[in-house]
Amino acid sequence: MSAPVRFERIDGVGVITLDNPPVNALSIALRTGVRDALSEALADDAIAAVVLTGGGRMFCAGADIKEFDTGVSNESPNLPELIELVESSPKPVVAAMHGTAMGGGCELALGCHARVAAAGMRIGLPEVTLGLVPGAGGTQRLPRVLGVQAALDVIVSGRPISAENAHAGGLVDELVGPGGDLVATAVAMAKKLAAADGPPPKTRDREERLEEARQQPGLFNDYRKSIARRARGFEAPYACIDCVEVAVTKPFEEGLAFERDTFQKLRASDQSKAQRHAFFAERQANKVRGVSPDTKELPIRKGAVLGCGTMGGGIAMCFANAGIPVTVTEGEQAALDRGMKLIQGNYAATVKKGRMSQEAMDACMALITPTLDFDSIADSDIVIEAVFENMDLKKEIFTKLDALCRPDAVLATNTSSLDVNEIAATTSRPEQVVGLHFFSPANVMKLLEIVRGDRTSPQVLATALALSKKLGKVGVVVGVCDSFAANRSLYAYSRQAGFLLEEGALPEQVDKVITDFGFPMGPFAVGDLAGVDVGYKIRQHRGRPDGRYSDIADKLYEMGRYGQKTAKGWFRYEDGRTPIPDPEVTELIIQTSKDLGIERREISDEEILQRCLYPLINEGARILEEGIVERSSDMDLIWLYGYGFPRYRGGPMFWADLLGVDHVYEVMKGFHEAHHDWLEPAPLLERLAKEGGTFGGWSAT
Repeated sequence: MSAPVRFERIDGVGVITLDNPPVNALSIALRTGVRDALSEALADDAIAAVVLTGGGRMFCAGADIKEFDTGVSNESPNLPELIELVESSPKPVVAAMHGTAMGGGCELALGCHARVAAAGMRIGLPEVTLGLVPGAGGTQRLPRVLGVQAALDVIVSGRPISAENAHAGGLVDELVGPGGDLVATAVAMAKKLAAADGPPPKTRDREERLEEARQQPGLFNDYRKSIARRARGFEAPYACIDCVEVAVTKPFEEGLAFERDTFQKLRASDQSKAQRHAFFAERQANKVRGVSPDTKELPIRKGAVLGCGTMGGGIAMCFANAGIPVTVTEGEQAALDRGMKLIQGNYAATVKKGRMSQEAMDACMALITPTLDFDSIADSDIVIEAVFENMDLKKEIFTKLDALCRPDAVLATNTSSLDVNEIAATTSRPEQVVGLHFFSPANVMKLLEIVRGDRTSPQVLATALALSKKLGKVGVVVGVCDSFAANRSLYAYSRQAGFLLEEGALPEQVDKVITDFGFPMGPFAVGDLAGVDVGYKIRQHRGRPDGRYSDIADKLYEMGRYGQKTAKGWFRYEDGRTPIPDPEVTELIIQTSKDLGIERREISDEEILQRCLYPLINEGARILEEGIVERSSDMDLIWLYGYGFPRYRGGPMFWADLLGVDHVYEVMKGFHEAHHDWLEPAPLLERLAKEGGTFGGWSAT
C-alpha cells in the first residue's frame, strides 16, 4: 500500500484516510494508494463497508495540477478510473468530509454512496477558474444530487458552497456539528447501508433531479445568456454548461465520455494554460529574495492611514473589511467629513446591491476612526501615507512619523511613482519603510504593489506580503525605479495609444480593439473613469523625463473635459457611464495631426493591438532584466490584477511566450525603424528571440 494513504479497521468498517499533506492532492501515488486500500477492504470478508476520509486539515483539495503538464494525471488509475472503482464497489463507501472537498476531491465524494460532512466545511468544483471543466464526472453526478440549477451555479462560477447548503440541497446526507465525531458518524452510516437490502445506491443512477430540468426546455440557453457579461471571452464556463446539459439529455456513459473529451480538449488549450499559469504565478509571487519561510512577520493589530481622500478612504475600507481597526487622519475637518461620507456611501451602495448586510456595514464603519489629531496614530502597528504625489510633502510626513511612531511600526507610502529610498532616507529607520501602492479604487482592485527599498528589512517585506493576504490583495514585490513596475509599463501602453490617435486612429477604434482582445475597458474609457484632470496633474508634476507624449489629453483638460465626472472626456456620457464617440473630440484629434504635420492614415486593428501591447511587453523585458521584479510571472500578475489584462491570456509576458518572443522582437524592430520613440527592442527581448528562449524560462541567475 502506498505511503500517502492510511488504512485501518473500525468496528467492521475499513477506513481509508488520504494522507498527502498539505491538501491531500490526488497525485498518482495517492490514487494508487486508495485503489490498493479499497481492494484490500473488498477482499476482507470481515469488512462490511468502507469510509473514505482525509487526514490533516481537509478532505481533499483536488487534483495535483502539476501532473496536468506531464501526463501523469492520465496514468492508471486516473481519477475517473478510481471513482468508477469506488462507485462500483459492492460494499458501501461513505465519504467523511471536513475542511474542504474541492475539484477532484468533490468528484471522489460524489462517487461514494453517501456523504457525511463536518459543519462549516466547503465543497466545490473550481475547475472553471483554471479554464477547465470537471473531468472525473463532476458535471454528470453533481446535478443528480444537488439539482441542475444549483449544480450549474456551483460548476460555472467555481465558487464553493457550505456544508449546510450542500446538506439542504441534497449533496450531503448528514451533517456533523461542532464536537461531533465525523468518522464515527460515517462508520455508523456505512454499517447502516451495508445492512440494507440490495447493492449500495449509485449517484449515476439517480434521475429525479434531472427530470426537474427536463421540464424546463429553455433552462440552458437562459443560463448562457445570464453569464454572457461576466464570462465574455472565456471558453470554460460555456463548456461547463454544455456538459451539464448533456447530463440531462444523454445517458450517463455518454455524458461521462462527453465531459472527459471536453476536459482533455480544454486542458490542451491556450486559455487553460494561461489560467493555470496565473494560478501558479500567485503562489510564486510569495517567494521573495531574502525572505525565507521562517522570516517572522510583525503583528498588524491596528493601522493608520494619512489622508481620507479617494485613495486613503479606500485603503481604510480594506483594513475595516479585514476586521483590522484603522484610524484615518486629515488636516481639515471638511476634508475628513467628505472622506467619511464617501466611505459610508461606498458601503451603502454595496448593501443596496445585496452584497453586504447592514450589520456588516455597521461593523466595518465602527472599525474606522476619523481624526484631526495626527499624534493619535502613535501606537499604530502600520501607518500608510496616502497624500498627493509630492516628494517634499512626503518627506515632511515621514520625518514626523519617524519621531512619533513606535520603533517597530511599519511606515508605508502609497506613492505610485516616487523614490521610496529617498522617502526612507528622511527617517532613522529605513529598514521599516516600504512602498504599498494600492490601485484605485483601493477597496475593489486586488493588486498591491509592494515596493522594496534598498534597506527595507525581510521582516517588513514578510509583513507586507502577509498583510496583502489579510486585505484580500495579491501582493507583488517590486524594486525601486521611476513609477515602479506597474505604472512604468502602463506608460509604454498608453503612450502608444496616444500616438495612434495622432497618426490616424480614433479613441473608439482603439478602445474596441483592446476590449475585443479581452480587457474590460480600453485606455481612453479608463482615462475618463480615472479622470482626465488626474492624468493631467500627474503629467504636470512628473514633467517629461523621457521625451514627448501626445498632447491631446492635455488639450481635453484645457477644454474642461475631465471624463465621466463632467459627462465628457475622450467620450461623452449621457447616462454617466456609457462612452459615446464625440465629434468635438474627433475634430480636436484631426486638428492636432494637422498641427504636427502628420498625414493621417488608416490604421488596422492588428497594428493598434501590436502598438499598444508589444511596447508593454518590451518594457516588461527591461523591468525584468533590471531586476525590478523577481520573475516574468510577477509582471503578468501586475497586469492581470492591476489593469484587467484578460486572465484567459495569462498576462503580457505569458502571452508573448505563446506568440513567440521572436515574433514580438521582429515586430518591435519594425516599429522602431518606422517610429523610433521608445520602441527600440529591449536587450533581453532581442537575446531571447535570437536564442529561442521564453520569458517564463528566463532567470537572472
